[in-house]
Amino acid sequence: HTLHTAHVTTGIKRKPRSQYPKMTTETDEKKKADDASKKAAELAAKLQGLAKPLLDAIVFAIPLMIKYGRLLRANIEKLPANAFNFLVGFIFCFFGGLYPVLFAAIQAAEYGGRKAVMDAVHDISDEALKIIDESKKDDKVDDDGDGKADVDQLATKEFVQRKFLLVLKKMDPHKIDNAINSVYRVWLAVAAVLTIEFARAISLALAISDFMKQPIDRYVAPTIKKVVPDDYDKWVPVILGWICKSIGMSIAWYIQSVRSAFASALIGGLMMARAAYAALVERNINLGGLIKDNHEDTMVDEMLSYVFAAMGFIFQLGIGFKLPFPLNLALWPFELGEWSVRWLVTSSATIPK
Repeated sequence: HTLHTAHVTTGIKRKPRSQYPKMTTETDEKKKADDASKKAAELAAKLQGLAKPLLDAIVFAIPLMIKYGRLLRANIEKLPANAFNFLVGFIFCFFGGLYPVLFAAIQAAEYGGRKAVMDAVHDISDEALKIIDESKKDDKVDDDGDGKADVDQLATKEFVQRKFLLVLKKMDPHKIDNAINSVYRVWLAVAAVLTIEFARAISLALAISDFMKQPIDRYVAPTIKKVVPDDYDKWVPVILGWICKSIGMSIAWYIQSVRSAFASALIGGLMMARAAYAALVERNINLGGLIKDNHEDTMVDEMLSYVFAAMGFIFQLGIGFKLPFPLNLALWPFELGEWSVRWLVTSSATIPK
């Protein structure tokens, strides 16, 4: 009774048991750290196991890409001027909305130093082929004379280290440095042009991602952090930010694709019509007097361009600005280039607070 009276008179109130913070023992923390380290070690072991197959795939794919890329370029350069213009117009007319940023970057690079980039790519390709050839020779080396290649007897870590040192030994650093500097200088000019040309799409993408990120950080991130180990929960807001930016980019650039598809269909259709008209004039095919020597004296090329433009825009709209199979496999470098340039241009911009 006395204790109860003292408690009341002093005005001290006990907190409910649920309001006291939960204590985490050192054993639980150590267990979590051990589990995280174990998972990291397992992931590292899996990645190391992929090193040799991945290198074999790269050694097989890169020479083929370089070979057929150079062959395609040589054949395109042999095309007559009208055929080349028709081909370029066809690409713009039927695929301009699928790769608007990539085509705009190519056009900007045409004035910002396309030749320098092509020379740089050629130098890098030569170095890649040289290193791949040296790597194939290294795969056959048997210094200990036991009848087995030395690389087949190495652990993954030693194998990666050996190939890395081989690259450093055989690569021409000055040529690579000059090539990278050339590409970077042209990219700065291209990025400036693209930022201005697609400012509306970039602003919309950033606005959407910023609008989504605030509620996600408030309601979604705390829930995810509870199920993620403590050592990795610092990545949750970063990854969620990437996801928000990707969603914003997808929405904004889809709208931009519709606008670009319409404009590129008109430009490409006119290029196709003019190229076809010029080919008919060269072959003295007048179609009963419809084809004049000067295209400005007739409306045939304009009418034909409208037909091509309508076909190109409807085609792009029909496929939803996504290539169907198997065209998506054949043109995957364009897909990779388009999304890479979109991400770089959008990421380099900031939204005002």
